[in-house]
Amino acid sequence: MLKRGIRKWDLFFLIINGVIGAGIFALPAKVFALSGAYSLLAFGVCALMMLVLILVFAEVSSRFEKTGGPYLYVHAAFGPVPAFIIGWLLLLTRLFSYATLINLMVLYLSFFSDVFMEASIRIAMILGITFALTLLNWIGVRSSARVGNVLTVAKLFPLAIFIIVGLFFLDTDLINFAERPDLTAFSASTLLLIFAFGGFESGLVNSGEIENPRKNLPFALIAATLVITLFYVLIQLVSIGTLPELAQSDKPIADAAQGFMGWGGGLLITLGAVVSILGTLNVQVLSGSRMPFALSEEGQFPQIFSRVHPKFATPVVSLLFFGILVGFVSVFWGFMSSLAISVISRLLMYILVCAALIRLRQIHPGKGYFRIPLGKFFAIFGILMSIWLLSGTDLLEIRDAALWTGLGLVIYAVHYFGKRRIR
Repeated sequence: MLKRGIRKWDLFFLIINGVIGAGIFALPAKVFALSGAYSLLAFGVCALMMLVLILVFAEVSSRFEKTGGPYLYVHAAFGPVPAFIIGWLLLLTRLFSYATLINLMVLYLSFFSDVFMEASIRIAMILGITFALTLLNWIGVRSSARVGNVLTVAKLFPLAIFIIVGLFFLDTDLINFAERPDLTAFSASTLLLIFAFGGFESGLVNSGEIENPRKNLPFALIAATLVITLFYVLIQLVSIGTLPELAQSDKPIADAAQGFMGWGGGLLITLGAVVSILGTLNVQVLSGSRMPFALSEEGQFPQIFSRVHPKFATPVVSLLFFGILVGFVSVFWGFMSSLAISVISRLLMYILVCAALIRLRQIHPGKGYFRIPLGKFFAIFGILMSIWLLSGTDLLEIRDAALWTGLGLVIYAVHYFGKRRIR
């Protein structure tokens, strides 16, 4: 049995840590290139959509106390096959989010030296960091939560300095709304921001390790979302108003900070980015390593993945499996290719969880859980918004996501028929 070592404020910091990662250090430039100053509106639209989804997740999550998060929700609502798909999608989002983040961290380290861009150094950094985080999570969830809390505060501090100082250097002429983006470009920029806002579901996967999850999960989800949205909108505003070359920047926040605070400002943000990414990588390992464990608990992965360390009460086999797999994916997939698969997988998961709210209200109306007003309306709105954002993806990205999902279904079929033969 896993230990309930994640407390109320641990969970609040865990969600912030899982969401504010590398995305906000890279995406301000990419969304500005697509939609200009209207990227501020794109942040607002994405924040509104994510708030709707988070309210849906807050209600659904309050029904469950076991480890598994969205996997358990869909299993209770629709049965084993849709549940396996959602579990596999959760695993994919953790894998490819991790690959996206760690590759961007190496890119930010090039601020200090170009040696970090050499292939051998990049691979060594990826494998070394992955090993260290796997070891940290091996020795217990409390250790991981404490480190996560420290990293969350450490990542918010430089971003707060960037916002406070940057607001005094805003050039309002750069914040130009004269040129409107077309709907396709605006949709594409909002789609990219799903990566920056996504990750809140990381905290839900660990329900079996959270104290009083029915009460603490809704509070942490909503409070963390409000803090994150405020930070994101202000960061984009400062980036647009202080960096004329924003659309061409690979490290937009560091470049903007260096522009109005000098080399020291660039150093502060670079260090903040590295710490921020490390914090989010830790969350990805913490939550991603629980998915094979949860699948195994429901009989959809081999039983060996349910093995728990006798001293540390951590899912050791599941953790080792995830650590090896995520190291492999990170070495062979770059930033943008990993980001696309992560975003598509995440949107598909959001659609299924919104549908689960509607279904669970029908089959288990019950009491004793967090219930949002107009819940079915919010769920339908979340489904429609997710479909709209998926329409902004190109066919190659959809193909790659479909191939990975198909691989999961093959694994499920092999395991299912293997169990039947043994019987």
